[in-house]
Amino acid sequence: MKKMSDLEYHYGLKMRIYPSTNQKKIIKINGNIARTVYNKMVAIDQELYKLKQVKLPIDSVKERIKELKSRKNARNLSNHYQYMQDKNIDSLAKANAIQNYQKAWKMFRKVHSSGTPKFHKKSYRLSYQTNAQYGKDAKMDVYSASVKFLDKNHISLPKLGRLRVSGSHRRIIDNKDDIRIGTVTVSKDTADRYFVSMQLGSDTPFVKKLAKANSQVGVDLNTENFLTDSFGKVVANPRYYRTIKGKLAKAQKVLSRRQRRAKKEKRSLHDSKNYQKQRVLVAKLRDRVRNQRNNFLNHVTTALINNHDLVVVENLRSKNMLKNHALAMSISDVGWRSFLQKLDYKANLYNRTVISVNPKNTTQTCYDCGLVMGTDGTGKLTLKDREWTCPNCHEHHHIRDWNAARNILAKGLDKLEKPKNLAKAK
Repeated sequence: MKKMSDLEYHYGLKMRIYPSTNQKKIIKINGNIARTVYNKMVAIDQELYKLKQVKLPIDSVKERIKELKSRKNARNLSNHYQYMQDKNIDSLAKANAIQNYQKAWKMFRKVHSSGTPKFHKKSYRLSYQTNAQYGKDAKMDVYSASVKFLDKNHISLPKLGRLRVSGSHRRIIDNKDDIRIGTVTVSKDTADRYFVSMQLGSDTPFVKKLAKANSQVGVDLNTENFLTDSFGKVVANPRYYRTIKGKLAKAQKVLSRRQRRAKKEKRSLHDSKNYQKQRVLVAKLRDRVRNQRNNFLNHVTTALINNHDLVVVENLRSKNMLKNHALAMSISDVGWRSFLQKLDYKANLYNRTVISVNPKNTTQTCYDCGLVMGTDGTGKLTLKDREWTCPNCHEHHHIRDWNAARNILAKGLDKLEKPKNLAKAK
């Protein structure tokens, strides 16, 4: 049977699960063990680094280094810490935690932005990973592995057994037979809801390729409205966080008050029922905003991918833009980064093209004559200038974002043409 990396098509599937009380305990044990193993790896490497600074040939230091290096695998780590041999612990949860730690180091060496791997803090959110293992003669489907679907509404997971699931998985498993399940993540969010995420692989596409739309579009993203495209269509900014901001602030005040009361009475927050009720309420309010924004972004990106063969967007650095305290909340609320990520993976899924271009001067440039505002003695446009007249060609841009979207599309088309021209020249 082919490995996941050898399969041509991949698909992510997330479903909600409804575990029993005993299954919740097992999930908690495995989630805590995955975090503990990761932290043990961080601690071992930190100690090794300090020991290697000792240049003198001290026997005790050499023996300690040798011992720590031998402990850097799941089996030796479990032998050293007896509590890791609990029968409810999935051995693959420990192996995946070590693998994730190694991936974190690889990412650090590649990107150098997030820093070296750090200790994972204990929180109300937890997760662990396992793998679907197939036998030698097993068929490549979703019913034959150690992680498998029992029917349309139930799955089976190692150590957990039978679980009821809900989600949009039926259209995938009903329409395809040659699916392999790869890495599986079991998680709990801050609102005490449980989910399972699966990586699926196949040699045939998971979705049908879309028919050619014979349309190209440029998209200008902004905070006044969510986006304006090169056809002049404007999608309003729903501002989900702002609509719930007041209610969330009141709920957080109540939560803070109950936390202070529990500490004053020397009660642990875990045993304080009123605090836990309010904590879940605040988590659900935050999750409502997240779900509304996610649903909105899915609708917008799907419409763009369905209706256009080429989508050109700005290459926005939202992390840098968040440093502007006046716009930080608006930028966070609009969800630009999620929008661009969704657009990118849907383009790959449905065989469409998405290009990102440098946004420099797309707003300041007149699409009709090419004049850049701020040059030749002209004043630069500010955020307040929602419409303007070009001092060179006297064209009135009644929607300045529409002008920017057309400039973005033109930049994208130029970017596509350059490789073709280079190929012809050769």
